[in-house]
Amino acid sequence: MNRVDYAAMSDQELRRYFLEHREDNAAFQAYLARRREHSRSVITTINDPDFDNKIQAAINQQMAEYRGSSAD
Repeated sequence: MNRVDYAAMSDQELRRYFLEHREDNAAFQAYLARRREHSRSVITTINDPDFDNKIQAAINQQMAEYRGSSAD
């Protein structure tokens, strides 16, 4: 049986592979691990009195990260 290199697959390729090979438990576990890596944290809630400041801070952080990664 051929070994499948899940790490070499893009997110879309891994998702497509898993959907086509639902019996492949290792693919399922790799897919779940990848999803956990990309999960987003909750920044704030609607009723938070500091909602606007938290959203603005998150936007500023993402912009700074983008600027830093595009400088490479």
